[in-house]
Amino acid sequence: MLQTRIPSPASAQLQGNDQPNLNETVSSAIGLISRQYPVMIITVLLCLGVAGTYLLTAPKRFTGTAVLMIDSRKMQGLQTQVGGTSGDSPIESAMVDSQVEVLKSETIATAVIKDLHLLDSPEFMNGDEGLLSGLTNLFSSFFPESRPSDAELMRGAIARIQAGTSIKRIGLSYVIEISYQSLSRDLAARIANAIAESYITDSLESKYQASRRAAVWLQDRLKELRAQASAAERAVADYKAKNNIVDAGGRLLTEQQLAEINSGLTEARGKRAEAEAKLQRITAILNADESDPQVILNDLATVNDSMANPVITKLRQTYLDYAGKASDWSNRYGPTHLAVVNLHNQMREIRRSILDELRRTAEAYKSDLAIAKAREDASQKSLNETIAVSNGTSQAQIVLRDLESNAQSARALSDNFLQLYMVSVQQQSFPMTEARVITQASELSTPKTSPKMALVLLAGIVGGSILAGLVAIFLEMLDRVFRTVHQVERLLQTNCLASVPIVGLGADEGASRPLSQFKDWLPFPKSRRPSSAAASPPNGTGKQGRLTEPAHLHRHGRQLTVDNSIGRFAINSPFSRFAEALRSIKLATDLNNYGAPHKVVAITSALPNEGKSTVSEALAQTTALSGLRTLLIDGDLRNPSLTHRLSRSAETGLIEVVFGKTDLAEALWIDPETNLHFLPCVVTSRFSNSSDLLASQQMEKFFQGLREQYDRIILDLSPLAPVIDVRATGTLADSYVLVIEWARSKVDVVERVIRETPIVRERLMGAVLNKVNLAAMGRYDTHSGGYYRNRYYSRYGYVD
Repeated sequence: MLQTRIPSPASAQLQGNDQPNLNETVSSAIGLISRQYPVMIITVLLCLGVAGTYLLTAPKRFTGTAVLMIDSRKMQGLQTQVGGTSGDSPIESAMVDSQVEVLKSETIATAVIKDLHLLDSPEFMNGDEGLLSGLTNLFSSFFPESRPSDAELMRGAIARIQAGTSIKRIGLSYVIEISYQSLSRDLAARIANAIAESYITDSLESKYQASRRAAVWLQDRLKELRAQASAAERAVADYKAKNNIVDAGGRLLTEQQLAEINSGLTEARGKRAEAEAKLQRITAILNADESDPQVILNDLATVNDSMANPVITKLRQTYLDYAGKASDWSNRYGPTHLAVVNLHNQMREIRRSILDELRRTAEAYKSDLAIAKAREDASQKSLNETIAVSNGTSQAQIVLRDLESNAQSARALSDNFLQLYMVSVQQQSFPMTEARVITQASELSTPKTSPKMALVLLAGIVGGSILAGLVAIFLEMLDRVFRTVHQVERLLQTNCLASVPIVGLGADEGASRPLSQFKDWLPFPKSRRPSSAAASPPNGTGKQGRLTEPAHLHRHGRQLTVDNSIGRFAINSPFSRFAEALRSIKLATDLNNYGAPHKVVAITSALPNEGKSTVSEALAQTTALSGLRTLLIDGDLRNPSLTHRLSRSAETGLIEVVFGKTDLAEALWIDPETNLHFLPCVVTSRFSNSSDLLASQQMEKFFQGLREQYDRIILDLSPLAPVIDVRATGTLADSYVLVIEWARSKVDVVERVIRETPIVRERLMGAVLNKVNLAAMGRYDTHSGGYYRNRYYSRYGYVD
């Protein structure tokens, strides 16, 4: 808003030759961001919205991962039994890479599809339906096609399996990672595991096919050997049946019976001898002298059976008791005592009872001896018979051994071939492969891999930032309007006198305050300002050639209507940046042409509605307030907007005065507060020769007279582009001020009208940026962004 200056031509040329350095590049980038950051933020937010829409609409994909290992260290012990080898050679790296390609083959994919019945699974066949796929299906529904065949469905399923499968070798190891991506956790895990299992099954199948051919001839040969062995064994069985040869536990039945009978005979003989000894002993006791009872009792004690007999034991004890009593009583009373005699009689009866019991025991021994002899005789007879049979069997065993030897040889040969055949069968069916699954995919360990929220959001931010930068650069290229002071000076090669901020009535509380409240601020005392009450001759000039106000001016009521005028804002708000900008323009007009001020300053613009009339009025008010005799002329003969704003009731004006139809004093309007004189332009009808009027000698002569009467004349002209009136003011104006509407005036238009109007280009005092949004302008002017901040002006009491 304060006056600025452009560099001298020499310094400008020197700066133009310099290449932009890093600081300038960074400043330009910062300036671009500061100017276009709303659009850039919106662009980034739109990209983030697209990313968020993708995250919301894109189907969530899960990746099941199974880990397979090609292991050369197989079970050597089992291989020794099955294949007869002691180990395997190391696996080459190229072979592992080959297995990776096998895992990607159509054979594995077909096996997976068949094992899991994927053709019948809607989850698999329709698993890729996202937003794009849904739109494709919607459009394809309008063009129905025939139902695909089973072969086409299989080809599509194979392609889907191969597209969703990722096989990679982990480093240089023998570990292969199998991953499958699907919309279902369970399906992804099942297909990943099925690929690994199908690969192992395919490996086993290939080995089975290789060993199956080797097993065919073994099987045929084994049948022949089994038939031979069976015939030999059948001959052995028939011979045994014919000759009554029976095996029991690996021994002939006759041999086993012979051993058992011999053992029984030996036992019978022992029992017979024992029975004879017992009978002889008890017979000897019975034959002993009964006169000696002590001998009988002693011999009785040597027979076990008698001692075990409770009757004999009781009788013997009673006998011993009586014998003791008899001996005692005999010593006391004599052997003839009746009690002693009775005891001896009782003892005699006891001995008789003991002998009777012994005789019964002897009879039992005789019975046992007879039984033992009968058993011995039977065992002897059976032994003799068995010996006879065994002798016959021994003769038949000579032929039997030859038959058994032939049968064993045939069986051994059959067993050897059977073992070879079993080896072949086991190689076909036993899971002996180099591959094994070390990690199976499960639903719990299947993470969500697509869409990756962080990656999509990062891509949205990065892509949005790049797109925002491109959009900002594109908008910057399309933004061919004036936004900064430096831009005006660089493109128009003129001074930018001020940046006039945009204001509105009521925006500042000082806008409605009368001028009398600022009397202490006025630069000149009221006595030095032109008096509105001074008299003047009828021609409107005084003795000193200065115009004074006619005495009848107040009677006609020709006072300017400036209460609601934006041009009066600089007077009512002297501490605003709007007023400071106008003072900057006024100072530039005072010091123009090295101190020789130009009296007639013409205000124009490239296009209508850029605020030239407002700037003209505000500049005139500011100039008049400083004490200079100031005349404001509405020179826009096509559209006299100042007249419509300040003196709607005017009946005469510039045209009438120039043609002599009225006196100047009669046409003037005066602001009683600032003593600003205003000459309106009353246009009652449209006319096309306005440029002729401005270029006429009468107009030139009229302005020469005004130069003598006023210190400063502010001439509000028409715009440059629509009409040519400004080109006819070369004899009227000393200098021109070009008003440019901030962020609206096109660079190309302003450059063209300046180029097409040489008189304005030669006498151009400077340009004024009008209707400036200072807050936004700070974003565009990277070098002087802080210049527009209010805090610098607030230190001096200036406010908006």
